[in-house]
Amino acid sequence: MRKVIISVAPVWGQDTSIDPAGIARDVEQCAKKGAAMVHLHVRDRRGRLTSDLKVLEETVRQIRSRCDIMIEVSTGGVSNLTIEERCAPLPVQWAEAASLNVGSVNLGEAVYANPVCEVEYCVGQILKYKKIPEIEVFELGMIKTAAELVQKYHMPAPILLSIVLGHQGAAPATKRILYSMIDAVKEFFPHGQVLWGITQANRKNFDLIEEALDMGASTVRIGFEDSPWLAPDQRSDANWLLVEKVKGILQKKGLSPATPDEARKILGSR
Repeated sequence: MRKVIISVAPVWGQDTSIDPAGIARDVEQCAKKGAAMVHLHVRDRRGRLTSDLKVLEETVRQIRSRCDIMIEVSTGGVSNLTIEERCAPLPVQWAEAASLNVGSVNLGEAVYANPVCEVEYCVGQILKYKKIPEIEVFELGMIKTAAELVQKYHMPAPILLSIVLGHQGAAPATKRILYSMIDAVKEFFPHGQVLWGITQANRKNFDLIEEALDMGASTVRIGFEDSPWLAPDQRSDANWLLVEKVKGILQKKGLSPATPDEARKILGSR
């Protein structure tokens, strides 16, 4: 049975009150429902992106007291932080994976800036501290950039790509765009050893996630950071309900959610 890694990004980007204990309780329930990885940004108590790890460390401590879910830290997010500050969580031992953003893109009214020099700095830090990179691609050109970085820096296989669709100003969340992105993955990674997954921002239904799974997606990211909707007219009040929904879709398709340890094995935990 094919295993799929469910990743949960539990914190809404506009949240102005970060509660480590509340996040940990929600993540624990997500793990029980089938999530293998949690995606976390470095935020202060008021939800602002920061290089101060204090709140994140407390959140992870509480998560670890409850479950063994994989911890992925973000090196991204629209902010005024320097690339060195964005990479602040990479040296910590408990961070197993890290997001890697490989190009600049419009996200609504904001410009998400990732110039080449900063991308390469981030790659170097991820490799130095032996984290599993999840390369987030928002446009077709970023897939080519990812392939060039993999070759230049001899990044270990398997390579994990997250195809991010649905942000205003970036690639739209349509089946035709998804097909184009997958065609680009095949073109620029012709020798395989690459896994890909789907992240859909502003999602109102699960149609595109189902399509991605039918096409071979290895990961699905879900959670309040991207969208809280269970259905067009039903907003979820907990992340675990979104995880449970994806788990049901997997089971309907004869697939199974990976456990954290299975996810570590699939991703070749460094």
